[in-house]
Amino acid sequence: MYQRLVLVGYLGRDPEMRYTPQGTPVTSLNVATNRRYNTADGQQKEETLWFRVSVWGKQAEFANQYLNKGRKVLIEGTLTGDENGGPRIWTDKEGKPRASFEVRALTVQFLDSKRDVAANAQPANGPVVAEAAVDEPVAREDLPF
Repeated sequence: MYQRLVLVGYLGRDPEMRYTPQGTPVTSLNVATNRRYNTADGQQKEETLWFRVSVWGKQAEFANQYLNKGRKVLIEGTLTGDENGGPRIWTDKEGKPRASFEVRALTVQFLDSKRDVAANAQPANGPVVAEAAVDEPVAREDLPF
């Protein structure tokens, strides 16, 4: 079986980095994705889904250093559920039920630069990519292609 999830969205708050007892950096991101659609009666609707993303290792340090609230990112990873296999559900400060999905990031791409965020422009140099080490680090010369 195989599962892969790709998200493109905006950070809802600044990253939060911590370390495991073994010293591995872990950065938590909150990513909002939006979908606009028309209902059967012609009304335009917008739906926002929130994802809680955990980024591990060296790319956790990159995410913590270079990302902040409002930045656009592409996350590629795997979906993780609660003990029942569903999203995390809670009640917000106003008493409304809320839910978020948990994602373990394998790849994080920064889709805009700090200058682009300030200028509200398109990225000039393309995305920055940070990839997670899935198992052991592999030297480029060891790759078969």
